[in-house]
Amino acid sequence: MKIGNLIIDNPVFLAPMAGVTDLPYRILVKQQGCGLLYTEMISAKGLYYNNEKTSNLTEIHPKEKPVALQIFGSEPEVMGKIAEQLNAMDFEILDINMGCPTPKITKNGDGSALMKNPKRAGEIIKAVSKASKKPVTVKIRRGWDDTSINAVEMAKIAEESGAKAIAIHGRTREQFYSGQADWSIIKEVKDKVSIPVIGNGDITSPELAKAMIDQTGCDAIMIGRAAQGNPWIFRRTVHYLKTGELLPEPTPGEIVDMILKHMELTIQYKGERVGIREMRKHISWYTKGLEGSNKIRKTVNRLETQAEIKELLKELTS
Repeated sequence: MKIGNLIIDNPVFLAPMAGVTDLPYRILVKQQGCGLLYTEMISAKGLYYNNEKTSNLTEIHPKEKPVALQIFGSEPEVMGKIAEQLNAMDFEILDINMGCPTPKITKNGDGSALMKNPKRAGEIIKAVSKASKKPVTVKIRRGWDDTSINAVEMAKIAEESGAKAIAIHGRTREQFYSGQADWSIIKEVKDKVSIPVIGNGDITSPELAKAMIDQTGCDAIMIGRAAQGNPWIFRRTVHYLKTGELLPEPTPGEIVDMILKHMELTIQYKGERVGIREMRKHISWYTKGLEGSNKIRKTVNRLETQAEIKELLKELTS
């Protein structure tokens, strides 16, 4: 498929997730065949004021390309200036977050709060599209709540304002991640715009990825929470969409090997102290459902070194 002039190998994308889709994890997902990776969402205002922690989130590795760098904000002028600054960086797509539901984002008018202000959303997309040399895409939700389902309106505005693709999460902001995603809204959007549509929400298996494509006609699918502790879902989904064959789930040994690889990369980029603390949640996700996983999840939060975690993980393969 194509977004702007960018040709993407396959339609299986990694959704942007704060605290999850950092550089080490994206490298692992790319190795599993993911078609397009998204960074964690990055504050345009943080970049505007040269916040070091925010700037660190923009680091891209050649091994993970193609990458969509996602920014958020609600001031068209600031968003445009940041888009222009980011032209010098080596990524392929500039994505605008208009779907994040968390209160600390929406209280400032950012993220999914822009679903309540389509006019401002259009101004932001126009400013970013005008300034950016990269294709600009937008991620939205079904609507703010059940009384304001406006994804079709937002998608049309995005297309008219210069966006080259639109991703839709089939839940409202009010739902957060509860209830069921409404895939019919993705089909509605697909029927009303000519730019590529990326479907998101409740894709937890290769079979459901195919079901979304079949039911909605979307051009690509985006996997979020189901990828936490499960980078293999990308390899399995790409293979299933191409061949109809369902590859097996990873073995405990493969899971341990992936945790160790993930830990090595995270420590390499963030140091042992920060890296181990960040790996705790990932290890809980990786080991969910495995025999002995309850003990591991309780114990891992007390461990501080790579050696201690390696010793703990031996229990999964002994």
